[in-house]
Amino acid sequence: MAENLLYYGDNLDILRSHIKDETVDLIYLDPPFKSNRDYNVLFAEQNGNRSAAQIKAFEDTWEWNTIAAEAYQEIVETGGRVSQAMQAFRTILGESDMMAYLAMMATRLIELHRVLKPTGSIYLHCDPTASHYLKMLMDAAFGPNNFRNEIIWCYRGAGYPKNDFGKRHDVIFRYSKTDKYVFNLDDVREPYAETTKERFKHHIGNVRKGKDFGPQKLHPLGKQPDDWWQIQPIAPSAKERLGYPTQKPEALLERIIQASSNEGDVVLDPFCGCGTTIAVAQKFKRNWIGIDITHLAVALMKYRLKDMFDDRAKYEIVGEPVSLPDAKTLAKNDPYQFQWWSLGLVGARPVEQKKGADKGIDGRLYFHDEPDNYKAKTKQILFSVKAGRTGPTHVRDLRGVIEREEAAIGVFICMQKPTKSMRTEIASAGFYKSPWQEKPYPRLQIFTVEELLNGKKIECPPLGQVNMTFKKAPKAKSKKAKQQSLFQNHEE
Repeated sequence: MAENLLYYGDNLDILRSHIKDETVDLIYLDPPFKSNRDYNVLFAEQNGNRSAAQIKAFEDTWEWNTIAAEAYQEIVETGGRVSQAMQAFRTILGESDMMAYLAMMATRLIELHRVLKPTGSIYLHCDPTASHYLKMLMDAAFGPNNFRNEIIWCYRGAGYPKNDFGKRHDVIFRYSKTDKYVFNLDDVREPYAETTKERFKHHIGNVRKGKDFGPQKLHPLGKQPDDWWQIQPIAPSAKERLGYPTQKPEALLERIIQASSNEGDVVLDPFCGCGTTIAVAQKFKRNWIGIDITHLAVALMKYRLKDMFDDRAKYEIVGEPVSLPDAKTLAKNDPYQFQWWSLGLVGARPVEQKKGADKGIDGRLYFHDEPDNYKAKTKQILFSVKAGRTGPTHVRDLRGVIEREEAAIGVFICMQKPTKSMRTEIASAGFYKSPWQEKPYPRLQIFTVEELLNGKKIECPPLGQVNMTFKKAPKAKSKKAKQQSLFQNHEE
């Protein structure tokens, strides 16, 4: 498998329908934890305020309902160790939301075991809320003999609870499929501290007798990493931060991907989010498969790959509408996903989805087109998306919104061709004049989904130069698979 693939949809369905047995070399998954909180996709506004865009990615995932009960029953009837583990959990947890979470995870772990090569490894990232249950589930799915490490990712942070110790770590379970697995130790060795290098300078590279392990060497490149990793989360001001709340630092994925895969191997992330795994896999010349359940996340990954690699990242997207019938099906099955997908076609980002809170706005696109972009006022294009029947009233409503919001341009996206009266309303809205361009742009514009699929573009200042909607990921720097030297300042 040499093709990079980005899937939209439920990862269980995609694993079962699209991923063949024993075709994946490395799996990293960071599923939403059962932590009694919603899992929302949050974006910081350009003015630094708290996000106004909150898209719930896994609605009702953790509720014990008919779907959870059916998943549990399917696992139990399959038999084996996973079935036995789930029956034991049911005795302890009953019909709880945690039980629903474990039923969701169990079906997916069975499929992930199936697609993993005999030489492959899986890293399951979780927090202490559910880690004890997930460890038992991983033992059942992969076998306790294939447990390799419980990695503790520890980090510093601000603020402490009054009546508890500070919570400053996540857990990453590392399992292999068999006892013959890829592990590139020299690629992930850590530099010695300067004091260590000075103290043991005569022993580095030479055999010395260890107290517990017999004759051994102080490796000339660096020390072997332990199972606790001190890697700081992404700082709020870091160039790497894209605004996704659960975004993990690239340094974390770099260590995992270098340790447990080789160039040309296939790396799979079934809960892809903003795409850190696939970005790092691309950087280290691995092939990759990313899966996510929201069109918004898929759109974010496309922007990230474009920003980091220009056109060097070649991949296929599976599951997104590519025709008008596809779009109609999505609109019928999931109106919100249709809305997010439509906005993705024009590079806009959705607004908050709470009922009655959008004030007639479905999406926004921000830009700067003043001579001094860093001091200029942020301007916006507002979007309204309608999948059903439309008329001139909808256009008039959008015109009122752009006047209220003092927006530069309003764009109406619809499924049906606009009527003559709708086009008349559009024409009467006047024009926006950009300081950059001689030609004015229509203040109101209307596009059908079919036109957008055929490549028709919004008439506006050149977005490649002025777009401020999504934070751009920094360009990827070339990476060598092996570290040539680790002798640099570093504290143990």
